[in-house]
Amino acid sequence: MSATTMNIRVDSEIKDTAKQIFAELGLDLTTAVNIFLRQSIREHGIPFDLKLSIPNEETKKAIREAENGIGMSKTFNSTDELFEDLGI
Repeated sequence: MSATTMNIRVDSEIKDTAKQIFAELGLDLTTAVNIFLRQSIREHGIPFDLKLSIPNEETKKAIREAENGIGMSKTFNSTDELFEDLGI
């Protein structure tokens, strides 16, 4: 299959932001567009979400608390310890 050049107009801020995101995913802009086009053909429409997982502030706080053991339940070294704590 031969390659062809495609010219599209995109707002420069959108292009720059997309390039940064794709770079974090290990892709250049051309590869990302080709992935999108091929998957669009397979799906016969807009194919998928390709995005970085960025937690909101509430989730970030919960992660920090979990890492510091805040709000965590007891830990046990064995099932016997667990059952003893439960009174079983």
